[in-house]
Amino acid sequence: MIISNIEIAAIFDQLADLLEIKGENPFKVIAYRNAVRTIENMGTDLSKMLQDNVDLSELPTIGERIAQKIKEIVNTGKLSKLEDLKRSFPPHLLDLLNIKGIGPKRTKILYENLQINSLEELKKAALAHKIRDLEGFDEKLEQMILEGTLLLKKEGKRFLYSVAEPHVNDIMTYMKNSKQVSKVIMAGSFRRKKETIGDLDLLVTSNDPVLVIDYFIQYPDIKEVISQGITKSTVILNNDLQVDLRCVPEESYGATLHYFTGSKSHNVTIRKMAIEMGLKVNEYGIFKGKDQIAGATEEDMYKTVGLSYIEPELRENRGELEAAADGKLPDLVNIKDIKGDLHTHTTYSDGRNSIAEMAQAAKKLGYEYMAITDHSKHLAIYNGMDEKKIRQQLEEIDKINEKLDGFTLLKSIEVDILEDGKLALSNNILKELDLVVGGMHDKLALAQDKQTKRILKAMDNPYFNILAHPTSRLISEREACDIDMQLLFKEVKARGCFLEINAQPKRLDLNDIYAKYAKEAGVKFAISTDAHNISTLKYMKYGVFQARRGWIEKKDTINTLSLDELKKALCRI
Repeated sequence: MIISNIEIAAIFDQLADLLEIKGENPFKVIAYRNAVRTIENMGTDLSKMLQDNVDLSELPTIGERIAQKIKEIVNTGKLSKLEDLKRSFPPHLLDLLNIKGIGPKRTKILYENLQINSLEELKKAALAHKIRDLEGFDEKLEQMILEGTLLLKKEGKRFLYSVAEPHVNDIMTYMKNSKQVSKVIMAGSFRRKKETIGDLDLLVTSNDPVLVIDYFIQYPDIKEVISQGITKSTVILNNDLQVDLRCVPEESYGATLHYFTGSKSHNVTIRKMAIEMGLKVNEYGIFKGKDQIAGATEEDMYKTVGLSYIEPELRENRGELEAAADGKLPDLVNIKDIKGDLHTHTTYSDGRNSIAEMAQAAKKLGYEYMAITDHSKHLAIYNGMDEKKIRQQLEEIDKINEKLDGFTLLKSIEVDILEDGKLALSNNILKELDLVVGGMHDKLALAQDKQTKRILKAMDNPYFNILAHPTSRLISEREACDIDMQLLFKEVKARGCFLEINAQPKRLDLNDIYAKYAKEAGVKFAISTDAHNISTLKYMKYGVFQARRGWIEKKDTINTLSLDELKKALCRI
């Protein structure tokens, strides 16, 4: 059974939610919340650590009891304590937590006062204006809740890319072990590297599809077989992720791959282009009359309609077809282009590894440099540094740099942007750093005008370089801040600052659409991991995926520069 750290964290998060709704001891709830944060930031799979006989109770915030629960989750895919607790509540009560503005405390109020225990009942109560008069609610929140119920119903259940990825890797390895299978690839939104995945489209080529289907439905992580045909089958995995398998002949592989990679809008436009040329396009190939003239490869599919090959990440019908026709497709940034990470944390704040350990791990990745960007002292949860502690860190970085060969640690900070736009540290300390990363961690619900002015004022500081996780969103958990993005892009460019594309799987901030707009405004980017330990330095690939979806090239990215070039780019004074 495959279960990722994020899925384990989600189980504990759900347990904490139900305990809070039940009114349990708040310290017990906090313990689970802290464990969630630790697990999400680990990077190394807990399942692998258990296989290697690692004592999980020695991990920060875990302890013996939670370690035992992790072992149970890894072995069974569920937690009996959570399942027992669920039975004491209506089955769909937790769905309320997916609505913006509703946390465990408000869920408890809704449940106890209005007996609301599902999204449908929540929507009805909002439409009847029954919510606005409850303690902690008002008319504005009631309207936001109503909009949230409608949006959630429209979007359906989706999985983070990083959650789907280990399941994809495992099922593809399984299929490759079949002697009847020659090619295996995952198409759909996963291949386009979308930040969330609705379901999986698995394509294989074979001369014996019936045997392939029989083999497929024996995959051990399947909870339910929905359908089993001659050339296709649909199953539901144990984590509720749907997988659609299609077995195709070699001569149609490229056409089927193109069709099921999508997006739908991209494909529709291709078909219209083909029709204008007197051709027909479907999932089996491109046809002129009854004759198939292309379909074995995707390259031939595009070439036949007069286009150069378009990378999957770009296939959203956002101008890529016109660019392909004009020979103006971007040369997308690649993971191999990255020369360093400009947002990392150590034990000096809320990280799990020392500076030396982070440096050695980054060097093993082939980087030339890495910025140490521990938190400034502002919010207690981040264990941030005051100026005395920062100077202590700077001295340690100097000593470590003396011992490093071919690799440089950059002195930096993730400084809090305060509500009034000031930075949480004085210029006396900021001027001693190689670069300054600024981020917002509180007051995220300010009105657009105030939030935008807050950021612009922060960037007025001549030592400010990179705006971290610019919109502060958490995918499916927290909406983006309300910011005038077009004005932001203009002013970032004017000030010589940069925007971060944060590679944390739950952030991926900027999103792909904003990244493309920012690039068009002349903004340059830092693709950074926000790593809190050595394992999550490997999150860089998720940031690169997001950047590629935003049309970002190597030339748009400052951490593809050499160290000397980077220092020149960062210099504002």
